[in-house]
Amino acid sequence: MSEIADFANRGASLMTPRILEQMLRKLPLWKVEFAEINAPIYPHLVNQLNFLANAVEDAVEGAYKDLPYYATAQAAFALVYAHKRWDLIPDNLGTLGRADDSSVVRAVLIQNERHFKQYAEWQNMKWAEITSGP
Repeated sequence: MSEIADFANRGASLMTPRILEQMLRKLPLWKVEFAEINAPIYPHLVNQLNFLANAVEDAVEGAYKDLPYYATAQAAFALVYAHKRWDLIPDNLGTLGRADDSSVVRAVLIQNERHFKQYAEWQNMKWAEITSGP
């Protein structure tokens, strides 16, 4: 997992406030796209992506001010990565196509568990339901 975490960290280092603000306009469409993901091997991926999208929205818009910038940047990178069709493992490769997306999302959630758990509580969500499973 450390290589994937390093990959997510490098990607997050490229996320600027301007990029995050530009993402806000795209996130509603991306949420619809994420909702259509059919990845039975990764049953929590859609919920995790939606959770990260909501966290980025709330942090960038200022509705939730307790999420550190690095957690927001990592979440944003995970969303950009999951949105891309051609990544390390192209999404059209059947059941394996979302393995890399799920790994990046999980690495971001694990690295920022304390902060995302607090955000989940602020949203009245059960953290265990977000983090369970691959």
